[in-house]
Amino acid sequence: MFKPPLDLSCARILVTNDDGINAPGLRVLERVARDFSADVWVVAPETEQSGAGHSLTLSRPLRHRHLGGQRHAVSGSPTDCVLFAIAHVLEGRKPDLVLSGVNRGGNLGEDITYSGTVAAAMEATLLGVPAIAFSQVTGALKQPVHWGTAERHAPDILRRLTSVAWPKDVFMNVNFPNQLADQTGEIRFVAQGRRESDYNLIKLTDPRGNDYYWIGPQSVGELLRQDDTDYHAIEDGAVSVTPLHVDLTHNETLRRLREALE
Repeated sequence: MFKPPLDLSCARILVTNDDGINAPGLRVLERVARDFSADVWVVAPETEQSGAGHSLTLSRPLRHRHLGGQRHAVSGSPTDCVLFAIAHVLEGRKPDLVLSGVNRGGNLGEDITYSGTVAAAMEATLLGVPAIAFSQVTGALKQPVHWGTAERHAPDILRRLTSVAWPKDVFMNVNFPNQLADQTGEIRFVAQGRRESDYNLIKLTDPRGNDYYWIGPQSVGELLRQDDTDYHAIEDGAVSVTPLHVDLTHNETLRRLREALE
């Protein structure tokens, strides 16, 4: 998608996220991007869009708020933001790179399919722009988030990944472990993991006696893949880097279907 190495000092970089325009992780990634380039644009959701996945807003109009300089908020999903940025805000010249995050919480294994952070990187890839999604793994809700780990290690990740070429339908998913920057280990290039999983549907009752429901925290089950995956890297205190593919075709099953049924 680009002739490596990508010269980050001259690159136009679009930064987005799914935690919203005021999220601390977005500020972290914006600082990282601005350390490389002066041509950095931020187009992010007006409000938190965690779990939005690769969704487009089709049932209501999008609202755009210019926050000054090269920062913009959009009343839609992360996918909307990338589309809006490339089609409208940056009209005339596409970004050379899209950075999504830094998400509050990991995007590992099956969570990748729900993630708006990952979806923004996917949308950029579909639009012909190389993209990297960044997430900071966290602990319990009230524990501090180690944003310094992402800020310390993201620049090295960027340099490494933009020094090699990627296929046009591949983007990168990066997770930082839940520990201090000085305690973080190596960078590992690993596969997407899988766990046995289930969501807790919590039933409650409002003051008028009507039932309502929350989708609660995901249950953590046994690992279904035992080879080196993003889960294993994070558990070992390493940074996980996983190349993801927008083509969801399972080629081996496709071959078998053709042989058996055509």
